[in-house]
Amino acid sequence: MDDLYRPIPYPLLIVISGPSGAGKDTVIRRMKERGLPFHFVVTATTRAPRPGEVNGQDYLFYSGEEFTQLMEKGEFLETARVYSDYKGIPKQQVRQALASGQDVVLRVDVQGAQTVRRLCPDALLLFLTTDSEEDLSGRLQQRQTESAEGLSLRLATAREEMSRLGEFDYVVPNRDQRLDETVDLILGIIQAEHARVHHRRVTL
Repeated sequence: MDDLYRPIPYPLLIVISGPSGAGKDTVIRRMKERGLPFHFVVTATTRAPRPGEVNGQDYLFYSGEEFTQLMEKGEFLETARVYSDYKGIPKQQVRQALASGQDVVLRVDVQGAQTVRRLCPDALLLFLTTDSEEDLSGRLQQRQTESAEGLSLRLATAREEMSRLGEFDYVVPNRDQRLDETVDLILGIIQAEHARVHHRRVTL
Protein backbone atom coordinates (compact mmCIF):
# COMPACT_ATOMS: atom_id res chain seq x y z
CA MET A 1 0.00 0.00 0.00
CA ASP A 2 2.86 2.40 0.76
CA ASP A 3 3.83 2.34 -2.92
CA LEU A 4 0.57 4.11 -3.74
CA TYR A 5 1.81 7.20 -1.91
CA ARG A 6 5.28 7.24 -3.43
CA PRO A 7 5.79 9.71 -6.34
CA ILE A 8 6.57 8.09 -9.68
CA PRO A 9 9.79 9.67 -10.99
CA TYR A 10 8.87 10.45 -14.57
CA PRO A 11 11.50 12.89 -15.89
CA LEU A 12 10.24 16.10 -17.48
CA LEU A 13 11.25 17.60 -20.81
CA ILE A 14 11.29 21.33 -19.95
CA VAL A 15 11.35 23.85 -22.78
CA ILE A 16 12.45 27.40 -21.95
CA SER A 17 11.45 29.66 -24.82
CA GLY A 18 10.48 33.24 -25.57
CA PRO A 19 11.55 36.12 -27.80
CA SER A 20 15.14 37.16 -28.35
CA GLY A 21 16.19 39.41 -25.47
CA ALA A 22 13.89 37.80 -22.88
CA GLY A 23 16.93 36.32 -21.15
CA LYS A 24 16.81 32.59 -21.94
CA ASP A 25 20.60 32.21 -21.84
CA THR A 26 20.91 34.30 -18.68
CA VAL A 27 18.24 32.30 -16.83
CA ILE A 28 19.77 28.96 -17.77
CA ARG A 29 23.23 30.20 -16.80
CA ARG A 30 21.91 31.11 -13.34
CA MET A 31 20.21 27.70 -13.01
CA LYS A 32 23.58 26.08 -13.71
CA GLU A 33 25.35 28.37 -11.23
CA ARG A 34 22.91 27.27 -8.55
CA GLY A 35 23.79 23.63 -9.21
CA LEU A 36 20.26 22.54 -10.05
CA PRO A 37 19.94 18.80 -10.80
CA PHE A 38 18.89 19.04 -14.43
CA HIS A 39 20.50 18.05 -17.70
CA PHE A 40 20.93 21.25 -19.70
CA VAL A 41 20.98 20.39 -23.39
CA VAL A 42 23.68 22.22 -25.32
CA THR A 43 22.08 23.69 -28.44
CA ALA A 44 23.87 23.53 -31.78
CA THR A 45 24.05 26.74 -33.82
CA THR A 46 25.67 28.18 -36.91
CA ARG A 47 25.96 31.70 -35.50
CA ALA A 48 29.30 33.06 -34.34
CA PRO A 49 30.08 32.97 -30.60
CA ARG A 50 29.31 36.12 -28.62
CA PRO A 51 31.99 37.48 -26.28
CA GLY A 52 32.51 35.10 -23.36
CA GLU A 53 30.64 32.14 -24.90
CA VAL A 54 32.39 28.77 -24.77
CA ASN A 55 31.98 26.07 -27.42
CA GLY A 56 30.42 22.94 -25.93
CA GLN A 57 29.26 24.79 -22.85
CA ASP A 58 27.06 27.65 -24.03
CA TYR A 59 26.42 26.30 -27.53
CA LEU A 60 27.85 23.81 -29.98
CA PHE A 61 29.17 26.09 -32.73
CA TYR A 62 29.15 24.63 -36.26
CA SER A 63 29.73 25.95 -39.72
CA GLY A 64 26.75 25.93 -42.05
CA GLU A 65 28.17 22.92 -43.90
CA GLU A 66 28.76 20.94 -40.69
CA PHE A 67 25.25 21.71 -39.44
CA THR A 68 23.67 20.64 -42.73
CA GLN A 69 25.54 17.32 -42.66
CA LEU A 70 24.31 16.58 -39.12
CA MET A 71 20.76 17.56 -40.08
CA GLU A 72 20.80 15.22 -43.09
CA LYS A 73 21.91 12.39 -40.80
CA GLY A 74 18.88 13.00 -38.56
CA GLU A 75 21.01 14.02 -35.57
CA PHE A 76 18.64 16.78 -34.40
CA LEU A 77 15.38 16.55 -32.49
CA GLU A 78 14.40 19.98 -33.78
CA THR A 79 15.96 22.57 -36.08
CA ALA A 80 14.95 26.11 -36.91
CA ARG A 81 16.28 29.02 -38.89
CA VAL A 82 16.57 32.01 -36.57
CA TYR A 83 17.16 35.16 -38.59
CA SER A 84 20.19 34.23 -40.74
CA ASP A 85 21.42 31.31 -38.61
CA TYR A 86 20.33 27.76 -37.77
CA LYS A 87 19.84 26.16 -34.37
CA GLY A 88 19.23 22.52 -33.48
CA ILE A 89 18.66 20.25 -30.49
CA PRO A 90 20.92 17.13 -30.50
CA LYS A 91 18.53 14.19 -30.35
CA GLN A 92 20.77 11.63 -28.67
CA GLN A 93 21.73 14.04 -25.89
CA VAL A 94 18.04 14.41 -24.92
CA ARG A 95 17.27 10.69 -25.05
CA GLN A 96 20.26 9.73 -22.93
CA ALA A 97 19.41 12.26 -20.24
CA LEU A 98 15.76 11.19 -20.06
CA ALA A 99 16.78 7.53 -19.91
CA SER A 100 18.96 8.34 -16.88
CA GLY A 101 15.92 9.75 -15.08
CA GLN A 102 17.05 13.39 -15.21
CA ASP A 103 14.76 16.29 -15.98
CA VAL A 104 15.95 17.81 -19.25
CA VAL A 105 16.02 21.55 -19.98
CA LEU A 106 15.96 22.79 -23.58
CA ARG A 107 16.50 26.36 -24.76
CA VAL A 108 14.69 26.96 -28.05
CA ASP A 109 12.92 29.76 -29.88
CA VAL A 110 9.14 29.96 -30.12
CA GLN A 111 8.80 28.10 -33.41
CA GLY A 112 11.15 25.41 -32.11
CA ALA A 113 9.03 24.99 -28.98
CA GLN A 114 6.04 24.11 -31.10
CA THR A 115 8.07 21.53 -33.01
CA VAL A 116 9.02 19.91 -29.70
CA ARG A 117 5.35 19.97 -28.68
CA ARG A 118 4.37 18.09 -31.84
CA LEU A 119 7.04 15.45 -31.24
CA CYS A 120 6.39 15.25 -27.49
CA PRO A 121 2.90 16.41 -26.43
CA ASP A 122 3.79 16.02 -22.73
CA ALA A 123 6.73 18.43 -22.87
CA LEU A 124 6.49 21.31 -20.38
CA LEU A 125 6.61 24.61 -22.28
CA LEU A 126 7.62 27.80 -20.45
CA PHE A 127 7.42 31.21 -22.15
CA LEU A 128 9.98 33.68 -20.82
CA THR A 129 9.12 37.35 -21.27
CA THR A 130 9.93 40.88 -20.10
CA ASP A 131 7.63 43.46 -18.54
CA SER A 132 7.28 45.46 -21.77
CA GLU A 133 8.49 45.83 -25.33
CA GLU A 134 10.60 48.79 -24.15
CA ASP A 135 12.45 46.49 -21.72
CA LEU A 136 13.02 43.97 -24.50
CA SER A 137 14.33 46.64 -26.86
CA GLY A 138 16.66 47.96 -24.16
CA ARG A 139 18.17 44.53 -23.58
CA LEU A 140 18.78 43.98 -27.28
CA GLN A 141 20.44 47.38 -27.57
CA GLN A 142 22.70 46.60 -24.59
CA ARG A 143 24.08 43.58 -26.45
CA GLN A 144 25.49 45.92 -29.10
CA THR A 145 25.42 43.04 -31.57
CA GLU A 146 22.57 44.32 -33.75
CA SER A 147 22.40 46.91 -36.50
CA ALA A 148 19.38 49.23 -36.48
CA GLU A 149 17.83 47.02 -39.16
CA GLY A 150 18.57 43.86 -37.20
CA LEU A 151 17.08 45.32 -34.04
CA SER A 152 13.88 46.26 -35.86
CA LEU A 153 13.63 42.73 -37.26
CA ARG A 154 14.03 41.15 -33.82
CA LEU A 155 11.39 43.43 -32.29
CA ALA A 156 8.94 42.66 -35.11
CA THR A 157 9.59 38.94 -34.61
CA ALA A 158 9.09 39.32 -30.84
CA ARG A 159 5.65 40.89 -31.39
CA GLU A 160 4.66 37.94 -33.55
CA GLU A 161 6.01 35.46 -30.99
CA MET A 162 4.09 37.14 -28.15
CA SER A 163 0.88 36.43 -30.05
CA ARG A 164 1.60 32.68 -29.62
CA LEU A 165 1.75 32.83 -25.84
CA GLY A 166 -1.44 30.75 -25.57
CA GLU A 167 0.37 27.74 -27.04
CA PHE A 168 2.55 27.45 -23.90
CA ASP A 169 1.84 25.99 -20.45
CA TYR A 170 3.21 28.83 -18.31
CA VAL A 171 4.41 32.40 -18.76
CA VAL A 172 7.45 33.39 -16.68
CA PRO A 173 8.30 37.10 -16.34
CA ASN A 174 12.05 37.73 -16.26
CA ARG A 175 12.31 41.19 -14.72
CA ASP A 176 15.47 43.27 -14.56
CA GLN A 177 17.55 42.76 -11.40
CA ARG A 178 15.28 39.91 -10.27
CA LEU A 179 16.93 36.94 -11.93
CA ASP A 180 16.76 34.63 -8.91
CA GLU A 181 13.02 35.28 -8.61
CA THR A 182 12.67 34.08 -12.20
CA VAL A 183 14.63 30.91 -11.44
CA ASP A 184 12.63 30.32 -8.25
CA LEU A 185 9.38 30.58 -10.21
CA ILE A 186 10.63 28.04 -12.76
CA LEU A 187 11.62 25.69 -9.94
CA GLY A 188 8.19 26.07 -8.36
CA ILE A 189 6.52 25.16 -11.65
CA ILE A 190 8.71 22.07 -12.04
CA GLN A 191 8.02 20.95 -8.48
CA ALA A 192 4.29 21.38 -9.00
CA GLU A 193 4.44 19.36 -12.22
CA HIS A 194 6.17 16.51 -10.39
CA ALA A 195 3.40 16.59 -7.78
CA ARG A 196 0.62 16.15 -10.35
CA VAL A 197 -1.70 13.19 -9.93
CA HIS A 198 -1.50 12.54 -13.68
CA HIS A 199 2.14 12.83 -14.62
CA ARG A 200 3.52 14.02 -17.92
CA ARG A 201 5.06 10.98 -19.61
CA VAL A 202 7.73 11.98 -22.07
CA THR A 203 8.46 9.68 -25.00
CA LEU A 204 10.73 10.43 -27.95
